[in-house]
Order: sequence, then C-alpha cells, then structure tokens
Amino acid sequence: MKFLIAGLGNIGAEYDATRHNIGFDVADTFVIKNGGTFALDRHAFVSEVKWKGKTFIVIKPTTYMNLSGKAIKYWMDKEKIPMENMLVIVDELALPLGTIRIRGGGSAAGHNGLKSIETTLLTDKYQRLRFGIGSDFPKGRQVEFVLGKWKPSEVPMVKDMMLKSVDAIECFASQGIGKAMTFFNK
Repeated sequence: MKFLIAGLGNIGAEYDATRHNIGFDVADTFVIKNGGTFALDRHAFVSEVKWKGKTFIVIKPTTYMNLSGKAIKYWMDKEKIPMENMLVIVDELALPLGTIRIRGGGSAAGHNGLKSIETTLLTDKYQRLRFGIGSDFPKGRQVEFVLGKWKPSEVPMVKDMMLKSVDAIECFASQGIGKAMTFFNK
C-alpha cells in the first residue's frame, strides 16, 4: 500500500524554521525517523520510506506554497496514489500552538497552499493535518507572524507536536482517517 505525505512550505533558507514551513518540518521528522533522506526531483524534494509494510512517498514541494497543488498532482499521478491515501500537512492560524486537527476535507480557510491544491485537484475532499501555530500577533501583522521564526519559548512545544504529528501520520496510514481524527483531534 502506497501513501503520499505532502508537507507544505516554501523553499529557501529565509523560510527555514518558520511557522509557515511546519509542513516541511513534520515531513523531515517523519522521514528521519524512518531512516530516509530527501532528494531533489520534479517539483519537490522527495523521499521514499517504508513503515510497517507500507510505502510512503514524502514530498516537500519546491513550487512555493501558492503552487503546492502542482507538485501534489504530479506525484499522485506519477506514483498512482489514490486521493484517500494522501495527507497534506499545513500550518493553521486558527488553532492554538499545541493543537493538531486531522480532517477528511473542508475549506481552505484562506490558506494559499490549500487553495492551490483545491484548484488543481478540483476538490476539497482530501485529508489534511492542520498544525496549530496560534494567532499571537498584532492586527495587520499576520504575514510577518506566519513567515516569522518560532519564539525560543515555543520550540519545545513545536518539537513535541511534530512528534505527535508523525504519530498521526502513522495512525492515518495504519488505521484510517476516522481513527486518526478520534485519537488526535482533542
């Protein structure tokens, strides 16, 4: 059984360790845990790892956030991965830090990466793991906050939630979206 895990973010050193790149960071954590490495390929950094008899194609799109759908569609088609075996990992302002939410579909809620996926796949019915980054910013400073680095006081919680996100990916692959939602949407 094959799965596509797509961690969203932006390429370039200036985006490393920013809130908006948490999808990349979770993808890195999952791949490292499973002994893999990433290589640059078409539209993405790609890794293929195995876990409990399942194959995971893990991508970090190089298309930048606003064109994430292009990379996801390419790798879904190339690897012949059905929509129900894809999980997108994305930052979420509407959730407090320390929270993740798994959904089987729904609104892009203004997130440009999710909008791109919807436009490219012509549906909002795909699984996503939303990683709460909080909304602790002054009015008019949303972009600065999202593209900003984690505060030192937030880093331990971020690391803990990245590990919990890896557990959620494994649960999604082994027990399905319903169980993953039950276990991790608390």
